[in-house]
Amino acid sequence: MYFLFTIIKQTTRNFLLTWSSQIFTLLTVGLSVLIFSFFYLVYTNVIDGAQQLGDDLRLTVYLDEQPGKELQEEYRYKIKKFDRVDKIVFVSSKVAYDRFAEQLGDDKDILNDMPQDFLPPAIEVYPIKTLDTLVRIKQFSDYLQTLPGVLKVQYGREWVERFYSFIQLLRIIVILSGSLLILTTTFTVAHTIRLTILGRKKELELLRLLGASSTYIRLPFFLEGALQGLLGSASGIGALYLLYNWMKLRLAGTTMVNLFSFSFFEPPIILAIIILSTVLCASGSFSSTRKFLHI
Repeated sequence: MYFLFTIIKQTTRNFLLTWSSQIFTLLTVGLSVLIFSFFYLVYTNVIDGAQQLGDDLRLTVYLDEQPGKELQEEYRYKIKKFDRVDKIVFVSSKVAYDRFAEQLGDDKDILNDMPQDFLPPAIEVYPIKTLDTLVRIKQFSDYLQTLPGVLKVQYGREWVERFYSFIQLLRIIVILSGSLLILTTTFTVAHTIRLTILGRKKELELLRLLGASSTYIRLPFFLEGALQGLLGSASGIGALYLLYNWMKLRLAGTTMVNLFSFSFFEPPIILAIIILSTVLCASGSFSSTRKFLHI
């Protein structure tokens, strides 16, 4: 207990000795965590939003004639052979006509003189909703176009391509901000610990001469780095939560909020970010003590 009390006391002294550097380090760690967490939060919500846009990933295959049961089974086999799908729906001309009339609403009277089979039968293919689907959907469309009796294949090509490009851009930003988090937390904490060591150089040399163990000398600095990571990451997550609630209030009632359900991180993700930041800062502290405390 006395050993633990002494370590905590030494850590507190380190904080007070270089308080200006400590504040700078906490702000740097907090800002790095905020930047990384912000883009990661946007990325996860966009991925979740893609699940809500499942109908836009539907491929509509227009046929020249209504397929019989045997031909339907052949279509099913060939479609599933190329890629996994969520479901396959065969739409007859009559069903297509009824859908079109329902979409017209009060203006459906314009169809009174039209035959109910003027729309071609179709196959609605619903791929599995994953990011890989966005990559392969163009190839999937080209493959469906080669099936016998296919007139045309349609899907939301424009939004799919733009959405996939946006996802790729976000992924790059998340990786870059994660790299920034690693570099800033590790090197900033290492620099702060170095200043603390230089400020207590004579005292540490005296402790070494008096027979203090390496653990006794190093542990306060290691604990200092871990605390910087813990407090900095917690403040960064807290700032992100405040920003999230502010944006939610500002965007309340807008079309974007109605279309997508934005949510904050689950507790396990928050805990993982804090632990990761703490470990990074502790590792920066450890490397600094090994370099400047030759014990």
